[in-house]
Amino acid sequence: MAKLKIAILISGRGTNMQALIDYCSTENAAAEIALVLSNVRDAVGLDRAAEADVPSVTIDHKQYASREHFEDAVTKTLEDHDIQLVCLAGFMRLLTGTFVDHWRDRLINIHPSLLPAFKGLDTHERALAEGVRFTGCTVHYVRAKMDTGPIIVQAAVPILPDDDSESLAMRVLVAEHRCYPYALSLIAARKTRIIGEKVLIDGAQAPGPAFLNPTDDT
Repeated sequence: MAKLKIAILISGRGTNMQALIDYCSTENAAAEIALVLSNVRDAVGLDRAAEADVPSVTIDHKQYASREHFEDAVTKTLEDHDIQLVCLAGFMRLLTGTFVDHWRDRLINIHPSLLPAFKGLDTHERALAEGVRFTGCTVHYVRAKMDTGPIIVQAAVPILPDDDSESLAMRVLVAEHRCYPYALSLIAARKTRIIGEKVLIDGAQAPGPAFLNPTDDT
């Protein structure tokens, strides 16, 4: 079976992109990174792509008169590279419904919360302010509304009594670096199906009956 050709869209450091690069470099990976695309010319992630010998291109959104013109250029570049799946990894541009619909079920994203909780920005600060005991990250297919779409994989991260937003963000990021490659591996192995806006995964198993935070030592 031919490997799934993916593109990764970035705007910054590209740490989740690096996790995908590391996965795709493994012997049994069912996906290959055909392109890294950034809208920021000096994004650190472009250096990561170069170090991994992954082709990259910059399309500066500031050079386009409208969001639609920018996205048209992005789509043309992706299609010129025969991209089958687009992975957003810290791509800091809101996408129009036209773009999202064009790439429907071929566009995924990772978000640092357990969606549908804490959509948008400042997820860790908001989780701490609300006093929830768990947060985490979510990999999902993208839909037109921000941070919505069928959920592929989630990772739960317990919130500790002495957490601040920085320490929590670091632990969630570790979970992201596990979650995103795993979600990609499921898609690349053709194990995912979207039925009624829910993702069914062939052979999926739940991790356990329950997790407590704080733990019950009685």
